[in-house]
Amino acid sequence: MDLSKVIRPNILALAPYSCARDEFKGEASVYIDANESPYENGVNRYPDPLQHSVKALLAPLKGVREEQIFLGNGSDEAIDLIYRIFCEPRIDNVVAISPSYGMYKVCADVNDVAYRPVSLTDDFQLDASALAAQVDERTKVIWICSPNNPSGNAFQLSELEFIVQHFPDQIIVVDEAYIDFSDKGSMLSILDQYENLIVLQTFSKAWGQAAIRCGIAYAQPPIIQYFNRVKYPYNINFLTQQAAVQALSHREVHDRHVEEILSGREILRILLGSLKTVEHIYPSDANFLLVRMKLDGMDAGQSADYVYHYLQNKGIIVRNRTRVHLCQGCLRITVGTPEENATLYETLKTL
Repeated sequence: MDLSKVIRPNILALAPYSCARDEFKGEASVYIDANESPYENGVNRYPDPLQHSVKALLAPLKGVREEQIFLGNGSDEAIDLIYRIFCEPRIDNVVAISPSYGMYKVCADVNDVAYRPVSLTDDFQLDASALAAQVDERTKVIWICSPNNPSGNAFQLSELEFIVQHFPDQIIVVDEAYIDFSDKGSMLSILDQYENLIVLQTFSKAWGQAAIRCGIAYAQPPIIQYFNRVKYPYNINFLTQQAAVQALSHREVHDRHVEEILSGREILRILLGSLKTVEHIYPSDANFLLVRMKLDGMDAGQSADYVYHYLQNKGIIVRNRTRVHLCQGCLRITVGTPEENATLYETLKTL
């Protein structure tokens, strides 16, 4: 891929800000270059702008090179940067599956980029021909979330690779925020083969680090270099980097929690499936279930609204997705602890 044809001209010409920690690598005995406070308190120095300690642990775990990793303030920073790097406001457009993660459209609107949603099939599968019909010479990015939010299903790697292959002039972003809960495999396995592929992951879900706000983008080094040019100099603070290193250093905690969530997902699916108020539970490759409700005397939307508010009044918060495309009557329910799942089930039994 010729990046000069997809990157905005002003970004190609951008002279990035060079911060003090960019200009010196290694350890020194005296730091008087960055106008910091000299009084050590653990956080008086600026953090590593490229987060080398995190990437050093993440790269071998994911089977990639450090120069293929960008860390952002949540995945939302990476999403926003993709618009800022590749899309000319009021000229370019992006294509995305629908329903999907809402921040793709929010960032498109913020960046004044036309957003073209393409409906999944009724069972939330990809429609490659419908996707292709929306792509034109001004399409810069195609967004695909897999496992998808809110439907929960992951797409086959062969389907995703087909899209990467057949749209070589577009940036294909595969958002894998929930990949740790799926057995369908990650697009990182083919990252080295494609120059137009960006894979997003996060510390927020399986790693249990939502509060630290650390998202990950993987791509070929030239794309990562543009991410680093455009990002704010110290976008990942020191405490976040520390927490990420701590999490990566205790992989056994991650693995145990994933195993428990997968077990809980199956138990929750069986429990909810036994309730007469549950009409359908969609297959899930994520840490949540999309559940369609149906109460006697109510249509699907009314049923979802009623159950949502009923649970809310009982102190149980789920996500009402009934007004999302293809999700009429549906609640999105995150897999909780065994105790939380049991409380939900017992409460729904009283309806």
